Amino acid sequence: MISSLLHPGLLLILGGLLLPMFSGIWRTAWSLLIPLLSLAGVWLANNNAFPAITFLDYELAYYEADRLSRLFATVFAIMAFTGILFCYRQARITEMSAAMVYGGSAIGVVFAGDLITLFVFWELMALGSMFILWAAGTRAAWYASRRYIMIHLLGGVLLMTGIVAHVFETGSIAFTAMQIGSVGTWLILIGFLINVGAPPLSAWIADAYPEASFSGMVFLSAFTTKTAIYVLLRGFPGTDILIYLGLFMIFYGIVYALLENDMRRILAYSIVNQVGFMVCGIGIGTELALNGAAAHAFTHIIYKALLLMSAGSVLYMTGKRKCSDLGGLFQSMPLTAICGIIGALAISSFPLTSGFISKSMITQASVNQHYLTIWLLLQAASAGVFLHAGIKFPWFVFFQKDSGLRPSDPPWNMRLAMLLFSFFCIFMGVAPGLLYQLLPYPVDYVPYTAAHVLTQLQLLLFSGLAFFVLLPLMQRTLTISLDFDWVYRCLLPRCARLFGSLWSHINHGMSLALLWLRQGLLTLFGGIYQSPVVSHSVVRISLAVIWVVLFLAGYLIFYLIEF
Repeated sequence: MISSLLHPGLLLILGGLLLPMFSGIWRTAWSLLIPLLSLAGVWLANNNAFPAITFLDYELAYYEADRLSRLFATVFAIMAFTGILFCYRQARITEMSAAMVYGGSAIGVVFAGDLITLFVFWELMALGSMFILWAAGTRAAWYASRRYIMIHLLGGVLLMTGIVAHVFETGSIAFTAMQIGSVGTWLILIGFLINVGAPPLSAWIADAYPEASFSGMVFLSAFTTKTAIYVLLRGFPGTDILIYLGLFMIFYGIVYALLENDMRRILAYSIVNQVGFMVCGIGIGTELALNGAAAHAFTHIIYKALLLMSAGSVLYMTGKRKCSDLGGLFQSMPLTAICGIIGALAISSFPLTSGFISKSMITQASVNQHYLTIWLLLQAASAGVFLHAGIKFPWFVFFQKDSGLRPSDPPWNMRLAMLLFSFFCIFMGVAPGLLYQLLPYPVDYVPYTAAHVLTQLQLLLFSGLAFFVLLPLMQRTLTISLDFDWVYRCLLPRCARLFGSLWSHINHGMSLALLWLRQGLLTLFGGIYQSPVVSHSVVRISLAVIWVVLFLAGYLIFYLIEF
């Protein structure tokens, strides 16, 4: 069988690398077939088909499958197929190829049985996502990609350092559940949290993702943060600090999404918000909470991609992304509007949609553990989600004022992809048992009880009423919100320029001082003054010697003080 011949993630990566070799209908067939073969491999392959590889006296288990890894690999392969379907007629070949490499690397992470393999695929994800940003071909995307890769290289360095420390402490490279109690495990956790969008580095999501192409953001929303959720589920279940980090992410995403005017930045902040629910569930750590986090990651990939496909269709057909420039598009883009509304209901956990059957597991887990404050905060956050993603996005884009724009619905492949994910959002909400069967632990939870449904409906209806009562305050202007990203977009570059200027002045001053000293010595001892060119050359070489002498002198002083 083909599943025994190649790792599902490597199959998708190889397919992406070979994609530029095809053209026309063969490129289309190849780009759609490879994700389907990868999906088949996820379920047909077994651990015995992929023997371990020896590397530096360690056995690399690059394929270890269980219920949790297969759950994530399944939705990643589905996302790769539907994302390619959405964009294959319009996107650049660079973007499609990078998206397949990106998705294959994510599958590689979830099947990694050791920390070294995990790190390799982890860094491949960063490269794939960076190329997706570059494929947008805009100046804003270029600058965003530079900031994006710096953040992820920082996370990669911390992760690699943590892995080395952990292996030194334990002698094992196996990727299993870890307890925070050493420098290595702390660094590994921080490396994971950077990719999950935890504070204080949450802003890279809203800074980078909206600068991708109309379809690029669909791919970016699916893999990096959800792969980080997987590794937290695998490596740090029940870690208390994750509860509070998750709550921070939830309300951070809500506040900034409500302030935002750019429809894609609204949905980017919403990613942080929704991932916060998953992080909180991982921190609670019970089987119900972990099942809820895993299920919510699965449903989130689909309904968030649907929302971004709807927003991407609007951007593709109108060229506009600001809410203040849009409105009334339901008249000429009815299918896009309907699909966007379905995604908005799903993210708001409306009954009979996929978000309801997953997010409610996390809130119920907090009740079971008697975390009353956490439950109240999660309920309040659910109302906030409905405000910014459930109502604000569809209302300002498809309704509110008539912008005068009359674009048609997008091409048929984009419509088909939206319809497919709309079907998934409703089907999983109506028949949750199919998703529950895939979860890592046995599920003894019934989402459709009178208490669950009535509580959620009341919450959503009152938050909807609040939105329309406060509608004048919800109107946005042509502004952009800066949060922590101001540090690395503005403050750090200014500090670097200031430091560079000071360093230049210090070097210039040292050069002048050395020149005067040399001239004085030559005058004192009756030497012959050399030509300016030779003198300048000698000064530059001497300056380097002076710095070395100063550093050595400082070292000797500290050494003598110590003894």
